[in-house]
Amino acid sequence: MTDARGKARPNGEAPARHTPGTPCWVSLMVHGLETTEEFYGALFGWEFRPGPEQLGPYVRALLDGREVAGMGVLPPDRDLPIAWTPYFASDDVDRTADVVRSCGGTIGVGPLDAADAGRLAIGSDPCGAVFGVWQASAAPGTAVSGEPGTPAWNELATFESTNTAKFYETVFGYDEEPVVSADLDYVTLHLDGRPVAGVHGLGNALPRDRGPHWTTYFTVPDTDEAVTRLRHLGGHVLTPAHEGPRGRTALVTDPEGARFALLQTPG
Repeated sequence: MTDARGKARPNGEAPARHTPGTPCWVSLMVHGLETTEEFYGALFGWEFRPGPEQLGPYVRALLDGREVAGMGVLPPDRDLPIAWTPYFASDDVDRTADVVRSCGGTIGVGPLDAADAGRLAIGSDPCGAVFGVWQASAAPGTAVSGEPGTPAWNELATFESTNTAKFYETVFGYDEEPVVSADLDYVTLHLDGRPVAGVHGLGNALPRDRGPHWTTYFTVPDTDEAVTRLRHLGGHVLTPAHEGPRGRTALVTDPEGARFALLQTPG
């Protein structure tokens, strides 16, 4: 099969700022947009700017004027989870959507234009984990990383890593680096020699109320302090702060139940 990186851009089209396959955006669909803005604004210091409204009311979260994430209102006619959804860059979202379908995944939304910002699709892998595909036009995606309040890592919790990682490898052209361990079923997905996402096979330990799902990690200067602030803001802690392979981590939810992780990197 041919992956989504195999097609050249038409002459005159601006090049994508993110290499195809790179996690380039995260977006959250909720019921109460205003209260969600207040929560994340207080937690991460985000400010918000409207648009584009391809699926209804939508805002972009900014840090120092630079875009880091998006949030919108759940459309009543769409069966979408209240969850942070990672988007992966593509040079041709329609072609990528075809590859997703040919590999056993589904496309639930799009492909469709997001005003003049770009073109998107939202799909799921063969096990049901939801992800997005973004073809940049005017808006390339997340404009800043490595600072507090920015996405730092995306990790997929699923039944087993081998076949699931093969799906994403075929769609986005990743290389794999499995963890050699009898106790840990984990594959790191690499792009151009750098790690970009993880696939964690949990087997029967996968939460039944969630099924396979992606989790976005956001950088914070102090995980314990961020957890305390999150509790005061109405969020909930699923896994207390602990030392993990990428730093001090806590798995949490916002007041509407969207899961994400707080990550304090070493150093």
